[in-house]
This record gives sequence, C-alpha cells and structure tokens, in this order.
Amino acid sequence: MAHGTHNTEPELREHPEASIEVDQLPQYSLSRILGIWAAAALPMAVLAWVVAPWLAGSLGGPAALPRAIILALTLGLVWQFLIVLVLLRREQGSLRWTVVKDALWLRAPTSPGTGRRGGLLWLLLLPLGAAFAAKEFLPTLSAPAARDMAVLLESDAGQSFLSHNWVWLALIVTMYLFNTALGEELLFRGLLLPRMQGVFGRWDWVANGILFGLYHLHVPWSIPRNLVDTFILAYPSRRYRSALIGIIVHSAQSVFFVVLVLLVVLR
Repeated sequence: MAHGTHNTEPELREHPEASIEVDQLPQYSLSRILGIWAAAALPMAVLAWVVAPWLAGSLGGPAALPRAIILALTLGLVWQFLIVLVLLRREQGSLRWTVVKDALWLRAPTSPGTGRRGGLLWLLLLPLGAAFAAKEFLPTLSAPAARDMAVLLESDAGQSFLSHNWVWLALIVTMYLFNTALGEELLFRGLLLPRMQGVFGRWDWVANGILFGLYHLHVPWSIPRNLVDTFILAYPSRRYRSALIGIIVHSAQSVFFVVLVLLVVLR
C-alpha cells in the first residue's frame, strides 16, 4: 500500500455501496487529504490575489486585471492536473488508460444495487444539470466587477478586446477545460473522493464537498454556492462511483461560458 495510507477493509465491508474497486484503492490519511487540498487551494489563492494584480501591471491595455486572472488561474488549474498525474503515477505505477479510468473513477455510473453500469443511469445527468443551473439563482456574495467574467463580456472594453481575438478564446477554452474536466473535478472527484472513505466512512462525500467549497479561496464569494455542490456533484459521484458525473455536470457551465465568449469573439 502507498506511503501515508492505511487499510480500511473492515469499515468498507460495513458499507454496501463500497465495491471491490474501492477496496483495491489505497485510502488516504487525513493529513494527506488536507495536504492535497492545500496543494490545490493555496496556489490558486496566491495566483488570484498576488500574482494576477502584479501581472496586470505588466500587461497594461484594456481589461488588464481580468486577462491576468485568466492567465494566472489557468496556470493553477494545470498545476492541479499535474498533481493528479504525479500522485497517480506514484500510486499505480502506470498512467495507462486502463489503469487511470478505474483509479480515477472515469467510467460510467454504476448502480449500487445491481452493479450495472451506464444505460439509464446516464439520465441522472438531466436533473443534476438542472439543479446545478438552478444553484446560480441562490443568493450569494457579490463578486468584484473586475473579477467577474460576465461583467467582462458585457463591458465595452472586454468586447472590444475579445472581438476576433482567437488567441484569447483559445486561452479561455483552455482555462475552462482544466477547470471542470482536467483540474478541479479530476482532483476532487477523481483522485480524492475514492480515497476518503478510510477517514470519513460513509460521509466521505460530505467531507469532499466541504473541502471543494472551501478550496475556492481564489473566488471566496462563491464558497456558499459551491458548498451546495456537495449534493449535486460529490454525492452522486460517490453513490454511483463515477467521477464522470461531476465532470459532465460541472462542464455544462464551462460550455455555456465558452459559447458566450465565442459570440463576443465573432462580433
């Protein structure tokens, strides 16, 4: 078993939702879970609140701070992807797809009752997607205008800068790709969630959701809403042992914003 882990087979047997695949994955200690959380959250906070303002002064021109934030956070999200690759390589000894897809739960949802995968279970994405969209209507703290993507897209400066700017469209698409597919979701739902039961037992999904919410130190006004993702992203990903649920539902938001940016670029 990997360093910093411990065997939890007796507890896993007490929970009928745990599958043989969960039994085969090492379970992280609390210190390791918090260490990985810090390795993702703290760099993002520093990049957003220290590096981005400094970089904005060097960039100059219209929408300097929003552009700097995009560049900085993209770097932080790529860093999270690298964390997953390094830890998975050390744990599994391979990054072959056949190994990665099971180690990170990158497979179709599995019925906890019958063990069947895919099929009608994919329909879960519809109510989960609706719930994720409805979450945006919950009351929340206001984001600073210079750090709000919607404000950037609506402003004259933002629209002028992005008009026919295909390079920045590519950068924004890259940021969203690593945000909801290769970065946050892969780390929290793919790497951490399957390895948290040893410490948190049947409430591993709750702990995962809370850590995910508190991770957003780079956008602290969003933390209350992101805590709601405990029920929309963490719980179904855990119950059906599929990180793809969280990735797909969360990525719907990315697709929406990419379309908005594309419309501005095409003007």
